[in-house]
Amino acid sequence: MHKIGFIGGGKMASAILKGIINSGWCKSDEIIVSDKNEEALKLIKENYNVNITVNNNEVLKSAKIVLFAVKPFVIRDIMDEIKENITQNHIILSIAAGISINSIEEILGKIPVIRIMPNTPALVNEGMSAVCKGHYALDEHVKIAEEIFSSVGKVINSEEKYIDVITAVSGSSPAFYYYIINEIAKAGEKLGLDYETSLKLSAQTALGSAKMIMDSGINPEQLIINVTTPGGCTAVGNDILKAHNVSDILFETIDKTAKKAFELGKK
Repeated sequence: MHKIGFIGGGKMASAILKGIINSGWCKSDEIIVSDKNEEALKLIKENYNVNITVNNNEVLKSAKIVLFAVKPFVIRDIMDEIKENITQNHIILSIAAGISINSIEEILGKIPVIRIMPNTPALVNEGMSAVCKGHYALDEHVKIAEEIFSSVGKVINSEEKYIDVITAVSGSSPAFYYYIINEIAKAGEKLGLDYETSLKLSAQTALGSAKMIMDSGINPEQLIINVTTPGGCTAVGNDILKAHNVSDILFETIDKTAKKAFELGKK
């Protein structure tokens, strides 16, 4: 038996594979990965030396922990394909966006299901994942999911009813941060810096600022006060942000993203 099986071998699956192998959670030969794309499987085999197969049912037969790492539009077909081989000894971990725990349980039955919302910074071991417990899952199953996703970043526990907001705040928001970082870099370029230098300044400052929040335990509003001298440079910039209602813009961004996540989850 293998310790864990992956159905789907895309970028996120590769990030998780790398994380759990590097963390020592399991060894390469304890992992089996299935994918219909033989080129993707070949690359995974070359990079991680794991077991591979094009047969999804082989994963079910070889591993009790099974991670769904496929696109949402194919997951129902995959579940129909494998449901005859599912047992109550299996643990299903799903990172398929928009696919509810109920949807999985309705097809696969009364088995432990953990739904996870990761994000793409997992590719550089700085991911943020939210773990949601299914109706038949136990605390020990949650712990397994936490251990796996801790290997590629931070993990929180959440109720599934918050998953759409989490999708907006964490799942989609890397794109919003990329936008802000890039726009600050382009502003520096317009004012005379070369773009590569400006981008490095902007990105590293974003990284350091995030680390200040995570490591210091100081509220972001207090950190703003700490770096702002009344009447100084930062104060002028803060005034511009307030004058253009950036808070309202960011709230609308998250609000509309969460509502879209909700709509997709109903399809």
